[in-house]
Amino acid sequence: MTDRTASRWAWIIFSVNSLLLLAALISSYLNGSGKNPWSSSEILSNDLFALAMFSFPVVGVWIASRRPRNAIGWILLADGLAWALSAVAGSYVQYGLVTHPGSVARPGLVLALSDWLWVPGVGLIGTFLLLLFPDGRLPSPRWRHLARVSAVALIVPSVLIVIGPGDYTDSGYPEVTNPLGIEALRGVISAISAFVLLIPMCIIGCAAGLIQRFRRSRGLERLQLKWLAAGAGTSAAVYLVAMIVSIPYDWSIPTTPLWVTLIQNTFFFSFLLIPLAAGIAMLKYRLYDIDLIINRALVYGAVSGLLALVYVGGVFGVGGVLRSLTGQQSSNLVVAGSTLAIAALFRPVRARTQAFIDRRFYRHKYDTGRTLQDFSARMRDQLDLDTLNTELIAVVSQTLQPSHVTLWIRQSTEPH
Repeated sequence: MTDRTASRWAWIIFSVNSLLLLAALISSYLNGSGKNPWSSSEILSNDLFALAMFSFPVVGVWIASRRPRNAIGWILLADGLAWALSAVAGSYVQYGLVTHPGSVARPGLVLALSDWLWVPGVGLIGTFLLLLFPDGRLPSPRWRHLARVSAVALIVPSVLIVIGPGDYTDSGYPEVTNPLGIEALRGVISAISAFVLLIPMCIIGCAAGLIQRFRRSRGLERLQLKWLAAGAGTSAAVYLVAMIVSIPYDWSIPTTPLWVTLIQNTFFFSFLLIPLAAGIAMLKYRLYDIDLIINRALVYGAVSGLLALVYVGGVFGVGGVLRSLTGQQSSNLVVAGSTLAIAALFRPVRARTQAFIDRRFYRHKYDTGRTLQDFSARMRDQLDLDTLNTELIAVVSQTLQPSHVTLWIRQSTEPH
């Protein structure tokens, strides 16, 4: 296949993704009315998730149309296609089984044909994207075994989910029985769990491959890997915060506080960072200071997680004690106090976290800052000009490491 033909196929797949996204949004709107409509929060969550997942084919077609021989663009396109099909099928099943029962044909069959799509949706990004990034090739030939095991870990559970007998309680439809299920396989269907557990093991192995590639990388490839690490790390940090603050709440109930809903929706959009970072790494990595972005992502991700723990501990720890003492179900005073505590702790926690990150991961920057602070302190007490000149040259040589240093002092022409 020529590059031009491959580029056309990339745009065809992207067009299919776009049509599926439009169909998913329309179906979500239709599910908002009927005998048992979705709540507004359910509609919002599904729409946000569909829009966030659409970022994968957007970046995928951008890469595949310019570098069609690189597998990264095709992986992103395939992942976006899996999520788009899942979104459309999920809305179709909801409409046919709950919103307007009996109004569409064979929703149970559509459920059986789409219930497995989460496997490639999660697995492709966690395995092959990490293993093949950024050049579309394995780090070394010995990683072929892991690539084969990862392919098995994605294919076998998908097939077993399609043909496995039983109902769809885990998907929210306990009254629906798999019409494609083979009853003779009921005794061995427990193998699904074993192969599903193989997926996170393969993800860990592929992450190890990415780390090894990073250690051996130099120059542009190292910058590309930093971009992917920044996007994935920030998305993981947002996911951690969303999970912590959502522990006492359901993701879809109407009584969920507004601030929790906002954090949950931010979590959905954090998925954008993974394909965005991959796209920048592949095509625009020279435009930005990636080290600064990684530094800020580490600092604010850690600060957000710590403050979220403080808030949850204050609301549910102190709040639980007060409820046991006063008998009240809720206390606005505890919520207000936790909010004020977060506001007061933000600056000192950020400063300490920044110092720790610089000391642990950016040692050169940390040593440079300490050297400049010490020199500034000595300047206030040093009166001898020759000693000060010698120290200034030493500080510049140590912090900037230039090939040559010359100090020029302008002589005063005014009469004494």
